[in-house]
Amino acid sequence: QVIGRDRRPTLTPPPPTTCMATCNRNRLFYKIAHLMNFGCKLSCLFVRGVETIRPSLQPFPSLSELSAALGGLSGVPELEVEALRPINLLQERNLLPPRPLEAPEPNLSPDLKKVNCSPQTFRCTLTSVPQTQALLNKARLPLGLLLHPFRDLQQLPVITSNTIVRCRSCRTYINPFVTFLDQRRWKCNLCYRVNDVPDEFMYNPVTRSYGEPHKRPEVQNSTVEFIASSDYMLRPPQPAAYLFVLDVSHNAVEAGYLKYFCESLLGNLDKLPGDSRTRVGFLTFDSTIHFYNLQEGLSQPQMLVVSDIDDVFIPSHDSLMVNLKESNELVKDLLKSLPALFSQSRETHSALGPALQAAFKLMSPTGGRITVFQTQLPTLGAGKLQSREDPNQRSTHHLGPATDFYKKLALDCSGQQIGVDLFLLSSQYADLASLACISRYSAGSVFYYPSFHYIHNPAQLEKFQRDLERYLTRKIGFEAVMRIRCTKGLSIHTFHGNFFVRSTDLLSLANVNPDSAFAVQMSVEDSLADSSLACFQAALLYTSSKGKRRIRVHTLCLPVVSQLSDVYAGADVQAITCLLANMAIDRSISSSLSDARDALVNAVVDLGSAYKSNVSNLQQSGLVLPAAMRLFPLYILALLKQKALRTGTSTRLDERVFAMCEFKTQPLQQLMRMVHPDLYRLDNISDQGALHLNDTVVPQPHLLHLSAERLSRDGAFLMDCGNVFYLWIGKCCNEMFIRDVLGCPNYASIPPNMSHIPELETPLSERVRAFLDWLHDNRAFNDASAKATLFQHLVEDRSEWASSYHEFLQHIQQQVSK
Repeated sequence: QVIGRDRRPTLTPPPPTTCMATCNRNRLFYKIAHLMNFGCKLSCLFVRGVETIRPSLQPFPSLSELSAALGGLSGVPELEVEALRPINLLQERNLLPPRPLEAPEPNLSPDLKKVNCSPQTFRCTLTSVPQTQALLNKARLPLGLLLHPFRDLQQLPVITSNTIVRCRSCRTYINPFVTFLDQRRWKCNLCYRVNDVPDEFMYNPVTRSYGEPHKRPEVQNSTVEFIASSDYMLRPPQPAAYLFVLDVSHNAVEAGYLKYFCESLLGNLDKLPGDSRTRVGFLTFDSTIHFYNLQEGLSQPQMLVVSDIDDVFIPSHDSLMVNLKESNELVKDLLKSLPALFSQSRETHSALGPALQAAFKLMSPTGGRITVFQTQLPTLGAGKLQSREDPNQRSTHHLGPATDFYKKLALDCSGQQIGVDLFLLSSQYADLASLACISRYSAGSVFYYPSFHYIHNPAQLEKFQRDLERYLTRKIGFEAVMRIRCTKGLSIHTFHGNFFVRSTDLLSLANVNPDSAFAVQMSVEDSLADSSLACFQAALLYTSSKGKRRIRVHTLCLPVVSQLSDVYAGADVQAITCLLANMAIDRSISSSLSDARDALVNAVVDLGSAYKSNVSNLQQSGLVLPAAMRLFPLYILALLKQKALRTGTSTRLDERVFAMCEFKTQPLQQLMRMVHPDLYRLDNISDQGALHLNDTVVPQPHLLHLSAERLSRDGAFLMDCGNVFYLWIGKCCNEMFIRDVLGCPNYASIPPNMSHIPELETPLSERVRAFLDWLHDNRAFNDASAKATLFQHLVEDRSEWASSYHEFLQHIQQQVSK
């Protein structure tokens, strides 16, 4: 899918003569700009912006004039009127809200709002759905869904009824947005078929009363979970089954991950999701494959070695995947002995492909989860790879797989309900573009730790340990499928994420986990003129780790609109950014990175042009967007500076590919903090405007723009990037903060590898920790490499990969004015 028109934008700075002339004509602005720490080039852009825009300013239209120009506002509340307010981005310096952006609320009645699906679970790029494809095209915004279907929920209504009520025509599950024509009939909100209410549904288990079907929990909640009957099973529910496939080559021994893996699994064996049927197995490999007999009754684990990697076979079918409860002591013995077993290994080869073939054969009878740990490029047997990384062509070459071996094997795994998760702990190029296919098509996850070494890179070791503990203990769903349905007239045409597409609207997910998300592109196939509401429903059928078949259903309801003003007022800028990021990743692999980047820039240009051409009475100069989309150019520029999409050869190929994998699988909140991190000042944190949660006071410092000019030598700043925090302490930072929060007497005594903020009994420390806990983490780094990384996230400044924010806006304005 094309994200915008095919143009080739170029970014050119002003010629030096103009620069000097401008500076001389505007000495006052020149001084101000330099006092604000701009370089000359940027200061001149700043001055030129003032000089060229100021004389031609005309008053903005009133909101009623604006509304008329866009086709009228259909009775929207004040929030949406504010969302439509035109903003000249070249004049506005402070665009960020004081707090992280919330999802826009759809313009629905209070009753519907109350029961609508949480935006953390189900989100649409447009909270007002255009009535026709022509209106959608006119808005120049994409229509799509972002879905986080298996996320951890504190409250989840579980329906234990024997009768699961669904539409007889389109099979939609009954939900809060259906219409009850009377006590015996309900009308489907997706296909409009009238259905009968089953007798059993007349009884409400919550109120224990009869005759109130509209008060049943499945009609009062937009997210519910049904206990499925045998009708939803092709076979008895599988047990939780876990197979660990471990690289034990010399490279792996040097990296030192095995000891920490074994320690983590030993500590979390009892927390692995499952029941009395849970099965585990272990397989290690270098140039040969080693199986482990853990059958109950043995005095110690037995290693079985298969050296024929060209025709892999399973030496024993009933003793390699064992019941965890029955063989618990043998499993523990193996985990304690494994690191020493291979500590003297000099074997440098890696037969990953044959090891995966063996793992597939071992897991096929039941299905389950294969967890692979790999530390280098596979060099032997099926699936062997050669280095494709050319340091001079990292940005444009080899973003796709070198072989289809891993994709084919992943599809075989998916067919047998096996998900494969990959942990890549590599100091050298390992061709993640090829290896990641094993997880992508089997609905698995990819974890990557570049330059991993247990001694030389303590930050990566800590991240590995933290990720591994979460991975081993998080919830899991087996043998899952997910279907997405939508109101008649809407259609789905592209999915993004890790899965296998079984049919047009059905995704096969061998495993499903609470940290993975999906995106969906949509179009308006037939006019929705007869509908006032559009609905979307995602149904996830899975087997729980306890062996129960369950169906988790999410339903989202949005208004249908016929006016362009309503489309713009309801635009969700973060959801739009995330969907475009997914589309750009696909474009960079199928076409080229430059095409993907051009398309992202064109998405901003197209919106600016569409808004300008459809709104009369706006001044011709400047770059004007509706308030709802004011952060769109900033987010797109931030995307262009991400490892996945930036130009140049300084980004290693595996790191670029991993960033692409993350874009395709991360939930929206996580993804947006990766793209545009939240930056706060901590040393002056106070209780002003704080949240009061239970007995805790949570400070709410204001967000800062991501620019070096917002950092100061006398401050302490926290950057939240989603999966990591950076703490930046200025050299002249207040010593009271350093003492009361970091527990150090002065700046010079702060340890270079500080990995967390200590728990000190001082008011300032308690404030800071309350804020960090509210952000769900407390990681912080303060070393040289982290400092360099932090500065890479200052996306408003010019970098080696892209222009500054103001240069970018000027370029967009030039393109819009053409």
